[in-house]
Amino acid sequence: MTTLNLQRPVWRFIDQSVTNISKSPLESFAADDTLCEAVGAGHSPWTIRTWVHNQSVVLGIQDHRLPFINEAMQFLETREYTPIVRNSGGLAVVLDTGILNISLIMNEEESRIDIDSGYDAMVALIRLLFPEVASRIEAYEIVGSYCPGSFDLSIDGKKFAGISQRRMKKGIAVQIYICIEGNGQERAALIRDFYEVGLRDVATKFQYPVVTPHVMASLEQLMDMPITVTEVMYRLKQVVQELSTEVVRYEPFHDEENARYLYYLTRIFERNSKMLNI
Repeated sequence: MTTLNLQRPVWRFIDQSVTNISKSPLESFAADDTLCEAVGAGHSPWTIRTWVHNQSVVLGIQDHRLPFINEAMQFLETREYTPIVRNSGGLAVVLDTGILNISLIMNEEESRIDIDSGYDAMVALIRLLFPEVASRIEAYEIVGSYCPGSFDLSIDGKKFAGISQRRMKKGIAVQIYICIEGNGQERAALIRDFYEVGLRDVATKFQYPVVTPHVMASLEQLMDMPITVTEVMYRLKQVVQELSTEVVRYEPFHDEENARYLYYLTRIFERNSKMLNI
């Protein structure tokens, strides 16, 4: 396993934690595909991108195969959540303005980065972000959480973050959602109810998670202190400054990247429309 050193001469930082709030999460997945291509080709340094969106539920491919998926999506809409289907693995997750998403985009130009090393890099970054609880943050599957995985992040057995990974063209995007503000149990209850509506006790070959809300929480709840997305953004910028031995480049997409972004965005929207029969 390759141990990644997050200390880099140059980091690129793209903050879309405010500008993307009212946009579809599909735009963020298109942005990460664009950066995967650019970083993988060596046209951009390793990059950290932040993103926040209004109330949405990002579904995985298996969620789309629920026996009563149309009714389940209608349920989400009655709760004022917009469903979309993402282009990476995993199952349903909640997005809202109390949840910060961070994408860590790397390439394999120097050496191969295996899957676990990509996840470990994100875990290391999160521990740097929250030194008060760093020693208490554990990475293992939290049974009963939504979108469970072997790199769920938890404190005292309660999950506050989940990590996914997308790889393309020698680029690697490790994406994490961090439940910072609000009530983690309420978000988990939404997904529990989504599956109940979508399954209606019908037996399926795929084993969907049985969500038990009490195993999930926000950092605000776990740290027992007021903490906001805005404060975590400040912390993250400080951490990236410390990880950069030369400079942090605060650069939006340039013209060539914008052209590729429009390509990926069109493809993702078309795929989402087909999946959801829009």
